[in-house]
Amino acid sequence: MIFKSAFFVSLLVTAFATPPNLTRRTCGNELTATQVAEIEADFAAKKVEAPEVGIFAATIPVYFHVIQKDTSLAGGNVPDSQLNAQISVMNQAYAGSGLTFSLAGIDHTTNANWFNQVGPSSSLQTQMKSSLRKGGVNALNVYTVGFVSGSGAGLLGYSTFPSSYSGNPTDDGVVMLYSSVPGGTAVPYDLGQTLTHEAGHWLGLFHTFQGGCTASGDSVSDTPPEASPAFGCPTSRDTCSGGGVDPIHNYMDYSDDACMTQFTAGQISRIKSQILTYRNISA
Repeated sequence: MIFKSAFFVSLLVTAFATPPNLTRRTCGNELTATQVAEIEADFAAKKVEAPEVGIFAATIPVYFHVIQKDTSLAGGNVPDSQLNAQISVMNQAYAGSGLTFSLAGIDHTTNANWFNQVGPSSSLQTQMKSSLRKGGVNALNVYTVGFVSGSGAGLLGYSTFPSSYSGNPTDDGVVMLYSSVPGGTAVPYDLGQTLTHEAGHWLGLFHTFQGGCTASGDSVSDTPPEASPAFGCPTSRDTCSGGGVDPIHNYMDYSDDACMTQFTAGQISRIKSQILTYRNISA
């Protein structure tokens, strides 16, 4: 996928390209330093600061759009029980943020082309989202697909950033591999943390390894610098001198689902400011 330089182009991020056996979470499209600078400049100009005191509590409605090629589980027909489990995983992961994710709706669409071929910047993606997206700027729309071929081949998921909503509201949301929900078959990404990670981007977070060992990194001061994504669960990995060991347990790294356990206070603060600024979500 090629990103255009204009800031308000829809930014599709964090597409995880993985080999067929899903042995590691690798990135299909990452933001360049220029793209990050554009996002950060816009954020600085418009930023609404999150309150430093008081209780922050907000509910995000979640619409699941299950795209299937047929009515079998292998064909993408994710049962409601797994989607409810996915909401529970999300609420556990974001428990310290003041955000609650609430299931607002589930719909099923049988469309083999969408299931197999939807991917970043594809016309099929545009068709799918234009037909199915629900809610406003505060609603998280999640599309579960197969990522079999086309521009999405081998992906675990991708998302848009909050700052891109105004430029293309219909495009807003997360597209993810159907078998990465809790109880799915995408081992070791079968515990539901793909959506935790992608929702992190939807809420305004970058990868922990964004920018490598440079000072700005992921624009969050309390995530240690990281030269490259972590795979598996490499305890004590340290790829940048100074700042501490790599944040391999962070939801915004590429570690196995079982290794992901935390957001930092700085990430939570950024999330609050991002959604106050761009998503009209406030306590």
